[in-house]
Amino acid sequence: MRRYGKHTDEDDIRSRPNRKGNRPRTHIRPKHEGAAEGMVLTVDRGRLTCLVDGRIVMAMKARELGRKAAVVGDHVALVGDLSGEKDTLARIVRIAERTSVLRRTADDDDPFERVVVANADQLAIVTALADPEPRPRLIDRCLVAAFDGGLTPLLVMTKSDLASPDKLLELYGHLDIPYVVTNREELAGGEAADVVREQLTGRITAFVGHSGVGKTTLVNALVPEERRRVTGHVNAVTGRGRHTTTSALALPLNGTDDWVIDTPGLRSFGLAHIDPARVILAFPDLVPGTEGCPRACSHDEPDCALDAWVAEGHADPARLYSLRRLLSTRERTEGD
Repeated sequence: MRRYGKHTDEDDIRSRPNRKGNRPRTHIRPKHEGAAEGMVLTVDRGRLTCLVDGRIVMAMKARELGRKAAVVGDHVALVGDLSGEKDTLARIVRIAERTSVLRRTADDDDPFERVVVANADQLAIVTALADPEPRPRLIDRCLVAAFDGGLTPLLVMTKSDLASPDKLLELYGHLDIPYVVTNREELAGGEAADVVREQLTGRITAFVGHSGVGKTTLVNALVPEERRRVTGHVNAVTGRGRHTTTSALALPLNGTDDWVIDTPGLRSFGLAHIDPARVILAFPDLVPGTEGCPRACSHDEPDCALDAWVAEGHADPARLYSLRRLLSTRERTEGD
């Protein structure tokens, strides 16, 4: 019979067995100092296809990363089986700090933002001049997302044989956005890819556009089959066809610094996450005029200091109009 109370000694105390093993819990995470560096090329149902030292490696996110998700374009550290052989799986243990992010929400009432692409330098917004008709509000939303996320926008206008680009160029002329104009013959013959390629050198460029504008046709021309060797294993692993845009996919262009990221066709582009203070940074000529603005100014209200500052001749009024048109698109739908 066991004794308790003042006569109890250590032999009388029964320890409860540790059902999860005898190792004590610790909050110290492994450093993984020998982890290999890689780049995420595509993500499919929790499996991430990464490029590691020229090899395609399938990986999954390590548990210690918690809810932090890796997306296409992320630079990551991987451990485990890095051979790239069939049925092997590595683990992503670190995600490097991002230089830029392309983010969107499902709609303007959705509080949960989604990072579509990380570390891209440029956002190529592809729009047809006709068939389908241009959607300026959608273009505006893409521009706002680019300015907010630190990407340089590029406007790619297709099907100029059906309509003139003059109207769109007039609408976006005061934004000083670089642009490319192509027609259907150039798109089919590959000449359009040569023109666009000049704007992609030395950059990682994400392509966005709604269905029917020729985005995927252009990407396929930019990265033909013989240049897809580095991602040739991707489709076999994910079970998809030769190339689809059901999820973002990074493809090599010319050198190690030139990448094209094809994204799924857009139906909407929510901007619930946008902060006007970040968007105005894309208008450096207007930034000094915000010093007298009230706190949390939307830059489109009666007390905004930009009105007086522009009226005094410090900046072009058309630039202020362009800024406010872009910011106001948060309150309008793409079809307005």
